[in-house]
Amino acid sequence: MPWPGAELASAAEEACASAFCSGEFADTSAYVTATEMARSTTTALSGPGIAYAFARSPFVHASSMRHLHKIAPGRVFLGLGAGTARMNRDWFGVDSSHPARRMAELVTCIRAFLEAENYEKISFDGEFYSLNAHIRAPVLGRIDVPILLGAFNKHMIRTAGRVADGVLGHPLFTDRWWTEVVDPQLREGADGVGRDSAGLRRWGWITTAIDDDDPQRAVEDAKRQIAFELTVRTYDFLVELHGWQDEVAAIRADFAAGDLKNLGRHVSEEMLWAIAVCGGLDQAKEMLAARNRLPDIGFCSAPGFLVSPRRRNHYGTQVVRLFTEAGVQE
Repeated sequence: MPWPGAELASAAEEACASAFCSGEFADTSAYVTATEMARSTTTALSGPGIAYAFARSPFVHASSMRHLHKIAPGRVFLGLGAGTARMNRDWFGVDSSHPARRMAELVTCIRAFLEAENYEKISFDGEFYSLNAHIRAPVLGRIDVPILLGAFNKHMIRTAGRVADGVLGHPLFTDRWWTEVVDPQLREGADGVGRDSAGLRRWGWITTAIDDDDPQRAVEDAKRQIAFELTVRTYDFLVELHGWQDEVAAIRADFAAGDLKNLGRHVSEEMLWAIAVCGGLDQAKEMLAARNRLPDIGFCSAPGFLVSPRRRNHYGTQVVRLFTEAGVQE
């Protein structure tokens, strides 16, 4: 699950939740939340899912993960996302040109810090990053921290196959997208450098809204979340793969007109069942069973668009019921 807070996380762990992740925004730091996760859990994995990659240096990413590893040894991972060009330029004040090549170098540099032995010099001279760090203190030592990329387009998925430990899929990922796009691109990236793509992690977010008392509202919240995400043109390749161009055109027309509340009316049942898990608990179980290519670890994420924090928390409690009653392990 995305981090629901310590109390609900404890119940989720008891119901066999295997991992929690943290996102970030203008008022939320992925690493601060990841620290709370590490301190408040006992068995589950925890880590940024995702942290904005280019907003921090390789040293800052690596030192943050080393700190988390001291709190929860063997239970931390790092998810990195490039963010949009506009965010990097206007929000973070950093260059994000050539994001796939830049990400490959960033991952390599982070690994250099995470895998360095004490007193070992860390050197790298690339197109975007240059390191010449000789940390003369016994604070290093090799640690194992899986690095996953929030990859959507083919270039970034191939990059994950070349240099990362796997991908952290977007909530819009469908069975077809995993099978027809993610797997082949991961394999191509891995094959190019002599790696075996079979061992790469395929994790991802799943939009999850369950409410036995008001299943229709849960469905509407899920549809509205899907519609909001599809206003972003980055995801047009997925739309075209499924033939959803007409629905998405209607969504974007309403969005441009400011009709936000009713965006979900254009999300078809086909789209809903391909992307989300929602409605009453029985329907949620049915939707899970209908999927043939769920992520290895799926982060069950409550809708956030025009959904109050209180209602999101309610959806989180229903996810725990789903874990318990459906026997969901990941």
